[in-house]
Amino acid sequence: MVWKHDTVAGTDGKPRCGWASADPLYEKYHDKEWGRPLKDDRALFELLTLEGCQAGLSWITVLRKREHYRKVYDGFDAHKIARYTPAKLAKLLADPGIIRHRGKIAASVTNAQAFLKLVEREGSFYRWLRKTVGDQSHIRPKTLKDVPARTPQSDALAKALAKEGFKFVGSTICYAFMQASGMVDDHVLGCHRRKE
Repeated sequence: MVWKHDTVAGTDGKPRCGWASADPLYEKYHDKEWGRPLKDDRALFELLTLEGCQAGLSWITVLRKREHYRKVYDGFDAHKIARYTPAKLAKLLADPGIIRHRGKIAASVTNAQAFLKLVEREGSFYRWLRKTVGDQSHIRPKTLKDVPARTPQSDALAKALAKEGFKFVGSTICYAFMQASGMVDDHVLGCHRRKE
């Protein structure tokens, strides 16, 4: 996606990254969540699941459906999702409140199972992520053109997740996940969050 400006003024006049248009939901997400370090395993699992659902769509589409996802996906409790039956999957596939993509819905179950195995073995998904990717938050773009769609670190994460049995975790999805979870800091120069 190409933005006309590196930053945009929000409804409150604050400059934000160009993708955070003057939509109050986007502004709130940008200011309160995107790029903040996330360490909670349940929250990381939710984010990875939603990033997979977003593949091929805009993030605002997922963001507008997130509360409904939380409801029908049992608060993103991986233990519950890992045991979803074919009947539950059929119910999800018929639910207009989520993205009704058979592969993405099936992947959420596969990923919950892989997530639980990984956490059992490693003790923490967060620690495994940091061990696998490291901390890239010191790399800070000046403009939106400097923000990559993928990096060698996101390539490595995608490969490692696939090896663990995860689906819908390509490098571009992994980079978006890294941005959103604060593993990288892609707030551009001029964004009010960049100052923090």
